[in-house]
Amino acid sequence: MARRSTPEVNAGSMADIAFLLLIFFLVTTTIEKDKGIARQLPPPEPPNDEDVIIKEKNLFIVNVNKDDQLLVEEELMELKDLRQAAIDFIDNGGAPSGTAEYCAFCKGARSPESSDNPNKAVISVQNDRLTSYEMYIAVQNELVAAYNFLRDREAQRMYGWKFTEMKRAIDEGEISGSKAEDIQEKLESVQQMIPLKLSEAEPKKRGE
Repeated sequence: MARRSTPEVNAGSMADIAFLLLIFFLVTTTIEKDKGIARQLPPPEPPNDEDVIIKEKNLFIVNVNKDDQLLVEEELMELKDLRQAAIDFIDNGGAPSGTAEYCAFCKGARSPESSDNPNKAVISVQNDRLTSYEMYIAVQNELVAAYNFLRDREAQRMYGWKFTEMKRAIDEGEISGSKAEDIQEKLESVQQMIPLKLSEAEPKKRGE
């Protein structure tokens, strides 16, 4: 009795199906983007032998030691209190009324012993080499949140919308064209009013 030959399976279409499935998954899969702290390095400055001198009252010093303890203005502080302390410093408005440095929109205590205005206020963050990365990020987040709070407040007062929400909408392309250009100009005006001045270098200071 003659043996029957085993029928062959045509696998040519299987390769086509696999290729189509691969394309489908590549098109529909969302790849998570890494997130980090947005920082823009300052442009190179011409050589200058003179040290930048900052009035002591315009300087807000935040120290983080090797044990992740927070020392703010030489006093121990919990991380949860850092944001409000930074807001109080930036928004103090201590310059006398009628002077060029007077801050009309500031709502702080206007203490003559604290910052003159947001343009003069500098936050200096000094970390120990053994400070944990988690604590470093947490401190940065709280300080940036303080600036965003004040920017949101002023954008709401002047334009009726929050700075952070509009900036996100512009960055993600939700708004385009002439409207986006107009909003971008307004965002920049708010940034000029409340510039983000975070320094990780130990500054020179004087007792004024």
